[in-house]
Amino acid sequence: MIRVLIVDDSAFMRKALSIMLEGDPEVEVVGTARDGLEAIEKVRELKPDIVTLDVEMPRMDGLTALRRIMREHPVPVIMVSSLTQEGAQATIEALEAGAVDFIPKQHSYVSIEISRIRAELLEKIKTIARTRPLLTRRRSAAPDTEALPAFRFREARAIAIGVSTGGPRALQQVIPALPADLPVPVLIVQHMPPHFTRSLAERLNSLSPLTVVEAEEGMPLEPGRVFLAPGGRHLVLERRNGHVPVIRTPVEPATLHRPSVDVMFQSVCQIFGGKVLAVVMTGMGRDGLEGARLIKQHGGKVITQDEATCVVYGMPRAVAEAGLSDAVLPLEQIGPFLARSLGCTPVAQPVSP
Repeated sequence: MIRVLIVDDSAFMRKALSIMLEGDPEVEVVGTARDGLEAIEKVRELKPDIVTLDVEMPRMDGLTALRRIMREHPVPVIMVSSLTQEGAQATIEALEAGAVDFIPKQHSYVSIEISRIRAELLEKIKTIARTRPLLTRRRSAAPDTEALPAFRFREARAIAIGVSTGGPRALQQVIPALPADLPVPVLIVQHMPPHFTRSLAERLNSLSPLTVVEAEEGMPLEPGRVFLAPGGRHLVLERRNGHVPVIRTPVEPATLHRPSVDVMFQSVCQIFGGKVLAVVMTGMGRDGLEGARLIKQHGGKVITQDEATCVVYGMPRAVAEAGLSDAVLPLEQIGPFLARSLGCTPVAQPVSP
């Protein structure tokens, strides 16, 4: 039985979430709290397996409470975030501070949103509960850059990264390690809804030597820039007039995830053939598997994050178990590995979230 503590200042939300979760035989709601101060007390008293934590609350907000919980009584936390720019920025900060994932809600249509997020929330709770032992050992020993695998792929024309649960913290380890003179563009699909991807791009940009942007329709693909897929839209490439690839952000095809790692990988492969260095990092599910397979079939290279440093070892596991990984690396080594693969010197001390 997975024991959950629900924290929200709305009595309706507390009740709705409780009914939603208790309808599943694997989940027990052991308590509720109305604000951050009460949440800290209940975490200490009830010792839940997982906490759902609202961002905006009186007395003590969710972000402040999260930092206290992570410091005093660490437990997996899923943020419940409003679909506003302010809510998105607070959520990115929460993911940096230790939250493992988030669920968006729309205050103006709360009852509708509640029914829509039930399946997603239950899936996340169950997956995170199963992988909870990994949360205490996300970080491996400091990388020995001289001992990185002997691997060169200087003919690569693009780096393509796919990531989901645990992704914002993982990306804040990888992207700041890439130097300003990186000779190729970087494309990222992070499973997130609109607003949240813009805030994540801004945060990564503030930490990185490279310019990081949320991808927009018609942007030219340029070396040394990082393009993050916009929430709710795919990230694909096309050649215009037979020359420089440009970015497109369609809503089709219909896929389980939008943006989709598979869709992005397949598009990059169509433009650059085998000259693609793909990376699959922490996240639940199998998105990226078929795209990685296509990249390998064309002669490209695929890197996966190792189990010990993943929040959820789902996406990289699927790729590794299919025999598609050219290297399996701990999170701290991925950024330096990518830079050295392209003949660059990695940033000596990337910012750690």
